[in-house]
Amino acid sequence: MANKLYVGGLSWDTTDASLKDAFSQAGAVVSASVVTDRMSGRSRGFGFVEYGTDEEAAAAIEMWNGKELDGRAISVSEARPMGDRPARTGGSSFGGGSRGGNSQGRGGFSRDRGDRQW
Repeated sequence: MANKLYVGGLSWDTTDASLKDAFSQAGAVVSASVVTDRMSGRSRGFGFVEYGTDEEAAAAIEMWNGKELDGRAISVSEARPMGDRPARTGGSSFGGGSRGGNSQGRGGFSRDRGDRQW
């Protein structure tokens, strides 16, 4: 088992300090961080807690998984390394695609007043 835990379902009000304080009940917390959005600075609703030993991490999972923290039921599990996650699919892409248009493939939108010809 790894010493680093994933904590999901966090309240928007949970901070690094409050996460560390809560998880200190299970053992000595090496680090605790709530992941935040780069643009807004708001919590993304999950974080990570790291312990010094596997036993402390296992105790934290047992103590906190499914329990309530700051008014929300949280999930606690062993954190997976970045490479073990499945590839993301979907989402938006910038560029490509068709915007409709005329027979020359120039799109259907023109800022011209119509007095020019392509």
